[in-house]
Amino acid sequence: MSKKNIETTLVGAGRKKRYTQGSVNSVIQRASSLVFDTVADKKRATAGRAQGELFYGRRGTLTHFSLQDAMCELEGGAGCALYPCGAAAVSNAILAFVEAGDEVLMAGSVYEPTQDFCNKILSKLNVSTRYFDHRIGAQIADLVQPNTKVVFLESPASITMEVQDVPAIVQAVRSKAPEAIIMLDNTWAAGVLFRPLDHGVDISIQAGTKYLVGHSDAMIGTAVSNARCWDRLRENSYLMGQMVDADTAYVTSRGLRTLALRLRQHEESALAVAHWLAQRPEVARVNHPALAQSPGHEAWRRDFSGSSGLFSFVLGQKLNDKKLAHFLDGFHHFSMAYSWGGFESLILANQPEELAAIRPVNGVDFSGTLVRLHIGLEHIDDLIADLAAGFARIAQA
Repeated sequence: MSKKNIETTLVGAGRKKRYTQGSVNSVIQRASSLVFDTVADKKRATAGRAQGELFYGRRGTLTHFSLQDAMCELEGGAGCALYPCGAAAVSNAILAFVEAGDEVLMAGSVYEPTQDFCNKILSKLNVSTRYFDHRIGAQIADLVQPNTKVVFLESPASITMEVQDVPAIVQAVRSKAPEAIIMLDNTWAAGVLFRPLDHGVDISIQAGTKYLVGHSDAMIGTAVSNARCWDRLRENSYLMGQMVDADTAYVTSRGLRTLALRLRQHEESALAVAHWLAQRPEVARVNHPALAQSPGHEAWRRDFSGSSGLFSFVLGQKLNDKKLAHFLDGFHHFSMAYSWGGFESLILANQPEELAAIRPVNGVDFSGTLVRLHIGLEHIDDLIADLAAGFARIAQA
């Protein structure tokens, strides 16, 4: 059979008859204890507890197995671990592969809670973290040390949206430390627009809270692993008590069915807004991987199949507190909220010094206020009108 298109994959992934039991969707199987009729059944479940046999609720139910199978098909992995949120997926994936004396080599542009975990938790375990300029490629080979056990990437960069040259980084790391574990936060691409494991990454991590769920009403994290890392990731996550409830696993599976369609609309609308912003006199630059002037655009064009709804732009001025509040408080269609990936449009702002504080290497190269947008599923004319009114409020403040 020829390779399926992503839309077809998303509709059918994880829908084995064992998981659906005659329905269209996977069943919701809520369980802590799973009953064995015979000693032989118990022995069989014990032997197969890591391969999808019903054993104990923390190992998963049919609902979880369905989602895990679907994520493996989506991202090309050997196994998928589930977590209560994206931050748990990040922290437990790293913890599974480090011990005292090891080093994590981390892109200096990753999600702030990822940095906080390394700086505040790993440091107490005598695991060091060294940050590198996220814009480098093969030069990372010069940074790899004998105790570098994990290399952690995020592409595009959190908030500032630079795309990393992942194939070059992977090749360079492998040349110096073949056994190092390479992880990538793949939330922006939702496992659809970029497949890290196809480029030699070991573990692809997502805050499935965002695009996988898609409706801002559940929290989940996923880590899809290749074969060489799967056993260790699975067992360490199990020992750390990581799991999600069956209902959350179910709504995540359901979200997969419309993921391609939602991403397509997010992309179309976000690009329209990004191009409009690029023409505005108030805007110094737009950080969107699909725009030619955005750092890493060539890598994005080579490695990604599209873009999502999250990007940022930098104003030509740094807004004072009064102007910033006047700008942000008056929106009708953009809500202020953390996270993103749902059907609604969101807006948050960061001052350059705030971003410099979470850019441990090279700081930032702009002086204006940065605004991050997630473009939802509203009509773009309404969103553009809302932003235009926001710019007018800045002028009036």
